[in-house]
Amino acid sequence: MEQYLALVKRNMKLYLRDRGAVFFSLLSMLIVLGLMLFFLGDMNVDSLADMLAEIPGRNAETDRENALMFVTLWTCGGIVSINAVTVTLAVFSSCMISDRTEGKLGSIYTAPVSRALVSASYVTSAWICSFVICIITLAISEIYCIIQGGEPFSAAAHFKLIGMIAANSFAYSAIMYLGAVLVKTQSAWSGIGTVIGTLVGFLGGIYLPVGTLADGVAAVLKCTPVLYGAKMFRSVMTEDISNEIFADIPDVFRTEYLEAMGVEMEAFGADISNTACIFILIACGIIFLIAGVIASGRKSSVDR
Repeated sequence: MEQYLALVKRNMKLYLRDRGAVFFSLLSMLIVLGLMLFFLGDMNVDSLADMLAEIPGRNAETDRENALMFVTLWTCGGIVSINAVTVTLAVFSSCMISDRTEGKLGSIYTAPVSRALVSASYVTSAWICSFVICIITLAISEIYCIIQGGEPFSAAAHFKLIGMIAANSFAYSAIMYLGAVLVKTQSAWSGIGTVIGTLVGFLGGIYLPVGTLADGVAAVLKCTPVLYGAKMFRSVMTEDISNEIFADIPDVFRTEYLEAMGVEMEAFGADISNTACIFILIACGIIFLIAGVIASGRKSSVDR
């Protein structure tokens, strides 16, 4: 256990000391914020405000304020989700990929510590770093929304969000571990990181709400874990403001809009709850972790 904790601590230090890695792991968050502030945010706010304006007896000013808060929380939910992807990607770049390309991994394997323990330390360090940074992102998001006039999340909502962050971070730690096992060079990993950083916002329905996409494209996105992570965060973070916006409005309006925005989701003929999203993410994490362990064992046999 002492060796395991020492390896985890070492890997975390390698990531945190690399300021470039920390910055680029948060780059997707900055891109999303920029897009929402200057381009997509107003479009989503106008869409909701215009829909509400068609209903008689509404207060246009209040509706627009609520629409702005909804879109802000919706955006923050997406950011918390994709941070787990980019942070774990950067952690593996700073430790496992770097160890392999610099020849340190072979030296680590010659130490009196099992390969399984070394692999577990990489996954754990990625999970912890992702968890902590996502918690910080959530805290910053909540503070920002409160400053803008929103209400703080309830204790129950906080517990849900923390559990979701843990599951989301685990899933991508396992997924990135498999990738790190298969990739041999730093340049290849950097190329993969560029592609993932570009696509993750799209896959999570963050740049464009899933309801605005063609049915075929939406069906493909539902086969990836990113969309489910974004869905569950958004569902919890926008719950209170949604109840306020859609009070005294037929449920059909609420359902259609929330489905279009990816806050509620139906896949394979069934409604997907937040609990189901967590199970999907954990299942994905376990599958990729097992695949990573198998791939690591085969790779070690080939190397010998």
